Amino acid sequence: MAEDQGLDLVEISPNAQPPVCRIIDYSKFIYQQKKHQKELKAKQVKIEVKEIRFGPQTDEHDYDFKLKHAKEFLSEGNKVKAYVFFRGRSILFKEQGEVLLLRFANDLEEYGKVEQMPKLEGKRMFLFLAPKKVAQKKQEQPEEEKAAPVKEKKAPQQKAPKEYKGPWVEGDEF
Repeated sequence: MAEDQGLDLVEISPNAQPPVCRIIDYSKFIYQQKKHQKELKAKQVKIEVKEIRFGPQTDEHDYDFKLKHAKEFLSEGNKVKAYVFFRGRSILFKEQGEVLLLRFANDLEEYGKVEQMPKLEGKRMFLFLAPKKVAQKKQEQPEEEKAAPVKEKKAPQQKAPKEYKGPWVEGDEF
């Protein structure tokens, strides 16, 4: 039957009782499955891990600047990996680094939750933060644009040109 139509006999669900088969073009069937998989993959939310680096003696202004960036990252739906990098003898200030990371986590409490408390690995002390809410800014922006009244720009009106009536004479204006 399938050969007469120039199509293929494809087993759709072999586990069903009785097994389900269809007469279809197999290459088209494979193409549609791949297309469906691509659509599903495109709809997935990709979460990136953004890193923020501190020193054990980070100044207040630098701290505020990095805190602002971390708020942006978390509001966009990305995870934040904050770490204090100890160089040379600065490893003596482990407590200062831990206090800095705990303060950082406390300041970002309304934007994200702590996934992992500060942990020292080698010369780095890490802290992982995950966003509390998944960002929907990208979807909200088009709605705001739709709600705002759209002003249409019109071309400037020009006076209709007067007819030419012969040679120009002083005092005549066109």
